[in-house]
Amino acid sequence: MSGTQEPYIPAHESPMELTARVIIVGIVLGVLMTAANAYLGLYAGMTVSASIPAAVMSMIILRSMFKDVSILENNAVQTMASAGESLAAGVIFTVPALLVMNIWTNIQWMETLIIATLGGLLGTMFTIALRRLFIVEEALPYPEGVACREVLVAGEEGGDGALAIVYALGIGGLYGLMVKGFEVTHHTVESAVSFVSTRLYAGMDLSVALLSVGYIVGIRIASFIFFGGVLGFGLLVPMYGLIYGWPAGGSLVDGFYTIWSTQVRYVGVGAMVVGGIYTLWTMRKTIITGLSKAFIKNDDQNQVLLRTEQDIPMNRVFTVCGVLVFATFFFYWWAMESPILALAGALFLAFVAFFFAAVAGYIAGVVGSSNSPVSGMTIATLLFTVGLVYVIGDLMLGMAKPDLMFATLLIAAIVASSAAIAGDVMQDLKTGHMLGATPKRQQVAEIVGVLTGAVVIGPVLSLLHDAFRISQTACQLNPLPSDPTCSKALFAPQAELIGAIVQGAFGGDLNIQMVVLGAAIAVALIRLQMPVMSVAIGIYLPLGLSVPIMVGGVISHIMLRSAHLRVDGVLREKPSEQAVKAAKEVESRGVLIGAGFIAGESIMGVFIAVLIVAKIDLAAIFGITTLNDMLSLAFFAWFVGVFIWLASRALPKGGSLAGDAVMIAAEAVRNALDALQPKKQP
Repeated sequence: MSGTQEPYIPAHESPMELTARVIIVGIVLGVLMTAANAYLGLYAGMTVSASIPAAVMSMIILRSMFKDVSILENNAVQTMASAGESLAAGVIFTVPALLVMNIWTNIQWMETLIIATLGGLLGTMFTIALRRLFIVEEALPYPEGVACREVLVAGEEGGDGALAIVYALGIGGLYGLMVKGFEVTHHTVESAVSFVSTRLYAGMDLSVALLSVGYIVGIRIASFIFFGGVLGFGLLVPMYGLIYGWPAGGSLVDGFYTIWSTQVRYVGVGAMVVGGIYTLWTMRKTIITGLSKAFIKNDDQNQVLLRTEQDIPMNRVFTVCGVLVFATFFFYWWAMESPILALAGALFLAFVAFFFAAVAGYIAGVVGSSNSPVSGMTIATLLFTVGLVYVIGDLMLGMAKPDLMFATLLIAAIVASSAAIAGDVMQDLKTGHMLGATPKRQQVAEIVGVLTGAVVIGPVLSLLHDAFRISQTACQLNPLPSDPTCSKALFAPQAELIGAIVQGAFGGDLNIQMVVLGAAIAVALIRLQMPVMSVAIGIYLPLGLSVPIMVGGVISHIMLRSAHLRVDGVLREKPSEQAVKAAKEVESRGVLIGAGFIAGESIMGVFIAVLIVAKIDLAAIFGITTLNDMLSLAFFAWFVGVFIWLASRALPKGGSLAGDAVMIAAEAVRNALDALQPKKQP
């Protein structure tokens, strides 16, 4: 949806929005989502986007208790609930690294609360300032924001749309339960083979949610993400293994992941840094214009700002930002016991947090919050922070190594929390923009959600550390009497990685070469006029995640071109108006189905996280064994077929989708061959 389309609720209407019942339900769901996703992130290295699950839960709770619930009230609830979940992602990737480095032996509630509050509020404030730029003027797709809108509208209108979303919700939930709960199939199907003097890899994450994300973002963005994945796993990892050798021990696949996680992943980090800087540079005039417009007061008293365009006033936003930076200075001074380093850290934070909040908001607009590489941006932050702390803390002040590492993590943790919340805020504001929510009221809901998550996250982390120990490294340093072998310790992969980076940076073995390589690749992509951020995301993420996104993009393209073909009779370079209209209906239907699949799998992911916390193993209880790779792939393919069948119901009658796909593929081949031909001189 473009930034100029009319919202679902017109600006001249003023339904109930931020009511007392909304705040109560939003806080309760926010607590649940924060706790569940904190555990899931530490256990599996990923979190579940809470926007869509919270939207569904909000409709169930509010509509079962009240008859006069508005769609904007449901939107406000999901806004509050998802804020806590996103904040959890930023905190769990950084704060536990203090346990890994043995700086903390237990989670410190107060410090964690302050980190989460400062980072969460800064990220929220910065993205408020960027709302008009990314959502209205740039009109980025924000796939989860669009999906959440479809879920809320379908619930509001009922009819065929509501029935479709119910079907999709049920199917997505069933798939999530089978794969993640009962573990009927593998989460990922992957294999590697030796080839000449190196290795080749193929793999795919079996997720209907990622498939749906690919459908929503479309084939262009999906293909560039996939290209990045192929570049990383298909070229850089084999080349590195060929030149420097493969890790000893483990399977061929393990060798791929070892090189990717320790070497090639940093290429993605370097590319994202350069891509982020370039993105902001290219939009500098738009950013300056947007911010200046926000500060300029309208002297025409007869011209009233529409309800749907009313943000929290920018002067208040930046006043709050100033107060937060000032508070950060005192927090750093108190924690680091160095006013000079505290001042440098606070000023550095003000710039870097805005930068990464903008980058995170942009990336979320392209691939969604669930796939936004917050940990990658955290690593990039670490690289800058290490330089700052080294110059001021080491060279100027001569601080001890543990103090240097502690200072680095404090700065990085607040920036990571800011970046994590930024993507979610933008997704929610996109949903609100399409629904016709009042931006300033939704922004207040975000602030309430952030504060809820900040209060909850410290006790949750402390509880998990006391029960299981967070990370193998921290457990080995301080094992539980009941688990001396650390078999039950939570993996916390991002915290382990970040802890290793900080220790390596001050120990002299930081992998800066790969970061520089990533920066060089980004420059080359910019020269080729390719979307560098999409490719960088693909390099940073495992190839297996890119594959279902690509499949979803291909399905979307086939569906749209099939609509064009059936209306026009031929595949024209410029489809007729009737064909475009038919394709729009197909696209809307597919987005609705995709939204249901995302919601179903996400809700089930949260439910399964609760079962894990409660130590309930469904697979063990029912004695279920996991299918092999081929049968796992067949199981996933059946659900892909169901997705296609449901989405294709909106296609014009006539023809078969298989026959259409053959003609569309032939067209794509012809276009590719034509593009390779030298252009004739006029």
